[in-house]
Amino acid sequence: MTTTAQKKIRIVIADDHRTMREGLRVLMNSQPDLEVVGEAADGREAIRLAHQLAPDVLLMDITMAGMNGLEATKKVKEQCPNIRVLTLTRHTDDGFLKQLLAAGASGYALKLGSGDDLMRAIRTVSAGGTYIDPAIAGKFVSSPRVTNKTGPTPRVDLTEREEEVLRMIAWGHSNKEIASRLNLSVKTIEAHKANAMQKLNMSGRIDIVRYAVLRGWLKDSDDS
Repeated sequence: MTTTAQKKIRIVIADDHRTMREGLRVLMNSQPDLEVVGEAADGREAIRLAHQLAPDVLLMDITMAGMNGLEATKKVKEQCPNIRVLTLTRHTDDGFLKQLLAAGASGYALKLGSGDDLMRAIRTVSAGGTYIDPAIAGKFVSSPRVTNKTGPTPRVDLTEREEEVLRMIAWGHSNKEIASRLNLSVKTIEAHKANAMQKLNMSGRIDIVRYAVLRGWLKDSDDS
């Protein structure tokens, strides 16, 4: 018998297929550190449960009847910014990934992936990291930039603080969270972010995450 109870990662599953939800629930609840606390059949119900249950992770299908996963992700991140959204889909098109990252999602996992991969994705985003399924990460890195320019982001000289701030943004932390962790003001974090993005010719978070994938930063997210 253990003397201290392990804090479980609380999960809400949003998927319009009942069989899929049941299978995911059994899989998640078989892990000592994971617990499914709610299930939603569409985007609107997912938003309601996000407010009601405040889970650590919202596992969100993209293609659902009524409000789809992309719209629901936008609403959840606007209304409950502390909840980490991990999207689960069959789509391997990196266009979906770009839209979901822009909407605030912390991860993109494929339904065709293994159960171990999904568990790793949940633990990664719960810890504040960003997870991109390996099957799509290569496409995402090699695809054209969101801006009018093409090709990989060049490596330039960032200051140690600028790189630290970019890493934490890629892992999914807000400016306020970064400021608290680094004991700096939000304005200072914004200045470091702006300077780094200007040096790297970036236009938004999608570019930051792509750069993080190229540099291998997301593999270190467990240390954040």
